[in-house]
Amino acid sequence: MGPTGDRSEIAFFDVETTVPTRQGQRFSILEFGAILVCPRKLDELESYSTLVRPSDLSLISSLSVRCNGITRDAVISAPTFAQIADRVYDILHGRIWAGHNILRFDCARIREAFAEIGMPAPQPKGTIDSLALLTQKFGRRAGDMKMATLASYFGIGQQTHRSLDDVRMNLEVLKYCATVLFLESSLPEVFPENSWVSPNAVTRRRAAKSSPQGTNANNSAAKASPQGINANSNTRSSSSRIGGSPISLTDQQGEAHPILSLVTCSSEDGASNLVADSDATESDSFNMGTLSDQIAGESLETDTSMEEEHASVSTEASPTENTSTSISSATEFLEPDQVSVSSITASFVPFFRGSQRIQLSHKDDCLQLLCNNLRVRFGISTKFTDYAGRPRLNFVVDVPPSLCRVLEASDGVAQRLFSESGSGSEWRPVVMRKNGYFNYPTMRLHIPTAVSGDMAIYATEMYQKEASGGAQRLIFSKFDAVELDSLINPGGIIDAFISLDTYDYQQSAGIRLVAKKLIIHS
Repeated sequence: MGPTGDRSEIAFFDVETTVPTRQGQRFSILEFGAILVCPRKLDELESYSTLVRPSDLSLISSLSVRCNGITRDAVISAPTFAQIADRVYDILHGRIWAGHNILRFDCARIREAFAEIGMPAPQPKGTIDSLALLTQKFGRRAGDMKMATLASYFGIGQQTHRSLDDVRMNLEVLKYCATVLFLESSLPEVFPENSWVSPNAVTRRRAAKSSPQGTNANNSAAKASPQGINANSNTRSSSSRIGGSPISLTDQQGEAHPILSLVTCSSEDGASNLVADSDATESDSFNMGTLSDQIAGESLETDTSMEEEHASVSTEASPTENTSTSISSATEFLEPDQVSVSSITASFVPFFRGSQRIQLSHKDDCLQLLCNNLRVRFGISTKFTDYAGRPRLNFVVDVPPSLCRVLEASDGVAQRLFSESGSGSEWRPVVMRKNGYFNYPTMRLHIPTAVSGDMAIYATEMYQKEASGGAQRLIFSKFDAVELDSLINPGGIIDAFISLDTYDYQQSAGIRLVAKKLIIHS
């Protein structure tokens, strides 16, 4: 069976690129690989891959070779992108595109490559980004959701960072995840502990029934939905319009395409439309029955001040949900006194496609810290903004001696490895010591922002600790730095669950402390 004339096949694709080593340097495609997949049987129908010779061979640096193994000698006799552009266009245009992190990386590289040769870029009729999709549906049970981590989780081999191998691995990972989710949703009483979604999760319908506003809350949601779609409608459609043309979720025999329910629809202007039936299911867990009735794409992007990273944030938490169980589960976070500084190590790990970052570990586990009773020195700062004009939120706390010891040891280990990378950026210490206040060290904690469409929310989980010792989840109806500033005051006490993320951005490098969870003392 070959590709059909209606271009209903899903195009899984991947590009390998050079790695920019200085500000303003562009990416260049070194390899393109794609497979066309039948949406009904998930069979591979056709494949294509080729190395690509960049216009400037000097862009292939030693860092680039370490990431994907593609050397200058390997591409010296390869075709240029202009020579393969027609073939790439034919594979991609008018089909559903699929891949891991394609919305943020691969799609952008394809558009840039076509713009460079003065040709119109291909357009998808929908996209399936498995990074955002699996983070939302499968959850972070497999770790950081990178392709290599997911493949290791299922025992299907090591990622080679070569285009054709990666797209085939991507398809296999999707199959494995879908099977696990199908089993869990079919037998929730048998797999309650393994299920990503708690059996006690508050669903949209249950939350609406318990809402004091009752029907009015649903009416408000309907008014706010795109194109005036009634968010509480019981009517379901088997197709969605993209740029005025319907995309059917059934084949010519009337059978549903389950995988098409994962598609993010692309309109003519390239924007993503989110169409969801908020009353479709009683549970937030994976549901095969409703899967083929929805076209959903929820790509949550996390904005950070020094680098870009993905996060998946649930916005369905109940304001009255007791979270004492959640906040007590800190097995992945170490208190400073539990850290042996001699066991802190740093290593390069794959980051966004074709790049690397430094990861800090403690006895082979990712180093994350639980810091109790931190005193706030300076409240919420909104000095810096992101590309959309939203403030990048952070605040400053005093650093107790035990934490200072761990942070400065981590800083030294990471900086030594960084010096071997050849970067010309200036390393900035994670612990700040101002002149005249050397014995009063401070550190800056960042609160990342999660963006879904035009809506921004805090990616940090936040709780308020009461005098009784219990804690309640704080639910924010909107992104409001003023409201947050009223909670995090100078002199206030917080407990912080912190990740140590390294960055190298605009000639500055260092360790960025990201607040994964905050417990604000009353």
